[in-house]
Amino acid sequence: MKALITSAVCSSLLFVAGCNSSSETSSELASVPSIQKTALASGIEKANMDQSVRAQDNFYRHINGGWMNSNDIPDDKTAIGSFYDLRDKADDDVKAIIAELAETENLADGSDEQKVASLYRSYMNSEHRDLLGTTPVQPVFDAINNLKDKNDLATFFGKYQAMGVGSPLAFYISVDAKNSSRYATHIWQSGLGLPDQDYYFNEKERFVDLRNGYLAHIEKMFNLAGFENGQAAAKTVMALETKLAKHHSTQVENRDSAKRYNKFDVAKLNELGNSFNWSAYLSAQGVAKQQDIIINQPDFVKGFDQVFGQTSLADWQTYLTFHSLSNFAGYLTAAIDNENFEFFSKQLNGLKEQRPQWKRGVSTVNRNLGEIIGKVYVARHFTPEAKSRMTILVENLRDSYGASIDDLEWMSNDTKKAAHVKLASFDPKIGYPNKWKDYSALKIKTDDLVGNIIRSSQVSHQKNVDKLGGPIDREEWGMTPQTVNAYYNPTKNEIVFPAAILQPPFFNLAADDAVNYGGIGAVIGHEMGHGFDDQGSKYDGEGNLRNWWTEQDLAQFKQRTDALVAQYANYQVFDDLKVNGELTLGENIGDLSGVTIAYKAYKASLNGKEAPVIDGLTGDQRFFMGYAQIWRSKIVEKSMRNRVATDPHSPGEFRALGSLSNMNEFYQAFDVKEGDAMYIAPEKRVKIW
Repeated sequence: MKALITSAVCSSLLFVAGCNSSSETSSELASVPSIQKTALASGIEKANMDQSVRAQDNFYRHINGGWMNSNDIPDDKTAIGSFYDLRDKADDDVKAIIAELAETENLADGSDEQKVASLYRSYMNSEHRDLLGTTPVQPVFDAINNLKDKNDLATFFGKYQAMGVGSPLAFYISVDAKNSSRYATHIWQSGLGLPDQDYYFNEKERFVDLRNGYLAHIEKMFNLAGFENGQAAAKTVMALETKLAKHHSTQVENRDSAKRYNKFDVAKLNELGNSFNWSAYLSAQGVAKQQDIIINQPDFVKGFDQVFGQTSLADWQTYLTFHSLSNFAGYLTAAIDNENFEFFSKQLNGLKEQRPQWKRGVSTVNRNLGEIIGKVYVARHFTPEAKSRMTILVENLRDSYGASIDDLEWMSNDTKKAAHVKLASFDPKIGYPNKWKDYSALKIKTDDLVGNIIRSSQVSHQKNVDKLGGPIDREEWGMTPQTVNAYYNPTKNEIVFPAAILQPPFFNLAADDAVNYGGIGAVIGHEMGHGFDDQGSKYDGEGNLRNWWTEQDLAQFKQRTDALVAQYANYQVFDDLKVNGELTLGENIGDLSGVTIAYKAYKASLNGKEAPVIDGLTGDQRFFMGYAQIWRSKIVEKSMRNRVATDPHSPGEFRALGSLSNMNEFYQAFDVKEGDAMYIAPEKRVKIW
């Protein structure tokens, strides 16, 4: 659910929330004296390059091709690359923190340290998990079996989502997009086991095989859990999910912030259908007094109501039994965990073998106790110097974004003024939160892994419910400091950069400014760019979904974004698969804006001086090379196909090629000419911000 809410509300740098502001002027932002005391490296990893590929034909492979040719994806991964290297490093760093605590005896009961140690121990105790079998989730199965009618079923949906059991209605609490001073309740479409609506209806061989594999998986899960009639149950679950999938909005449709905002009086929810007991559902969620709710996909809710009414209680019980088992599979026996891996990770995503258990344990601790770990992680791995340098870079990028807005020939002064107001209102958060999360209400036991996960879900849910009616918590983060990512949240107008991403190749304190502006500078610009992409631009500086554009400017903006859609839709991922230009539009705008503004900021940082030549490379060349190397990656085919279908980010290669092929400065730095593969005629190059 957390991932779903993030994708619905925020825009992150990769795949799929207080900071000190700088009072320094742009002329003071060029460098940090302590770094200039020693000779600076270029920051370019020349060993990764492939000189047999011309920069003018495929700059991404020119910069990264040597690495791509000499590195294979390990069996326990679906992808490797710049982001993934840092994630491995973060995992190692976090493991060291957890291992110290897990090996410490007599930790005070209820302390943060005890909770981390006990959660990790409970995950790693495979023998105990095997001994328990499915007993830890038997209370959930009993509750399903004891349902007497559809009213009970509605109550179950509400009560057990808070415990981590999925249902067709994904309930969450977030900022009201048209009144950013309040929290509101929301509903998002859900209920599918396969990644997307298309997986249920596409008749290509790959999708047919996946559906057959899913049926076999459901049957095996029932058999492993000791349930009868697994084959019949699989058919029931698949048939019900297929009915729900017919009513799902597409990935592209779900990008539209304005169409997603549909506020209903709770008392009038029966206008969407009269089969489902909304009162019972919302009471079970703990929000019975809430008078309104935002429905992201009303057509889905109408369709769900029909399916709910037409489907027997027995079929719903079969559906919920499987999804409950599936939700907790990773915390049960090795046999159930492995079967879950065999379908979702191996068959669906191409992973050949499970990640080491310790890495899965680290992920479990990060998901449930992330900011406890974050405190220690920051103390060990994030320096005040790095935060200071990042603050400087952010303000330099903000200044350059403002200058770029002023230079736009197609935008009127009225819209420019509104854009400046929004830009000035950006709230940058760097490294770690000013206020850490409180885990005091959460009880963690060494011998109760499933119970730990359920209690964590319940505590998190209750914290969100308690936000209703209160002020917006602007200190809250949506990512932990040890997360290798960054994000923009439109309803808070905040840009967030966790500590773990502030390392090479994104951020290199020992490197010349050029590569840092091409790396972390472009990341900063990317997140700022989300405030002005095709969806982020629908929100004002206070985080409200409100149009601040003139009609003519909006038409000019759309003309440019349409051109970007067409450009990316021509990028060939495989012989039979292209990038979805509509799905990836927001991220592509973020990439293009980010590198454009980062370049402008880099040039401003030179204060009119020429950049030094380092390792035979000019400053401009190092900037663009620094940008291309942050997207270095290799992904297995099955995983790539799933990402193209569901991920709003373009594959890394096209994130580099698409942005740079629109920049005149790149053409000059590498002498790109007509006839070169990356060449786009000047009049067709897209410039938005």
